[in-house]
Amino acid sequence: MAEFLEESGGLESTTVGVYRTAATVKGGRRFSFSALVVVGDRQGRVGIGYGKANQVPPAIEKGQKDAKRHMRAFPLQDRTIPHEVEGRFGACRVRLIPASPGTGVIAGAAVRAVLEMFGVQDCLTKSFGSNNPKNLVKAVVRGLEQLRSKELTESLRGRDLGMTEVEEMIQRGQSFMASDPEPVAVAAGDGADAETDTDEKKD
Repeated sequence: MAEFLEESGGLESTTVGVYRTAATVKGGRRFSFSALVVVGDRQGRVGIGYGKANQVPPAIEKGQKDAKRHMRAFPLQDRTIPHEVEGRFGACRVRLIPASPGTGVIAGAAVRAVLEMFGVQDCLTKSFGSNNPKNLVKAVVRGLEQLRSKELTESLRGRDLGMTEVEEMIQRGQSFMASDPEPVAVAAGDGADAETDTDEKKD
């Protein structure tokens, strides 16, 4: 569950996982905890952090600070990503596919945490290989690093790309959502008139 870090900056954080390790010492076992945290502003900036401490709350706090230090900005296309990308880290592969408005984020817990903090509301994902949450989160960030905005691509190529497939998909989805018929409101007097007519028929 996401929690606010800074009301003014709009930063939110979500904990992907808390891990416990034990070291055997002379007096028994000594436990330590580590936390994997994702921080973002839902406006195109996201970062991941990892913190370790002897208790869970300090570990999460350290992870949040680490994630804030590693926040980066990536391009967004309305409520989805500009194009399809695939990120790799270790034995994990994560494919991110743009989706039309209203689709939602179709992803597992680790991948969803990064995309939601990033600001994506419509996206399809597919993971391959290992399902280690730590590597999955890093693979998603690797994929986001490959994103290029339309303006940057046009400047690099020196030509106008026109309307992309993702823009056409978004436009079709928005027009469909805007064309949904609104529910017809029943006037206050209609119900009373119907009751009066029923009473007259009974008489």
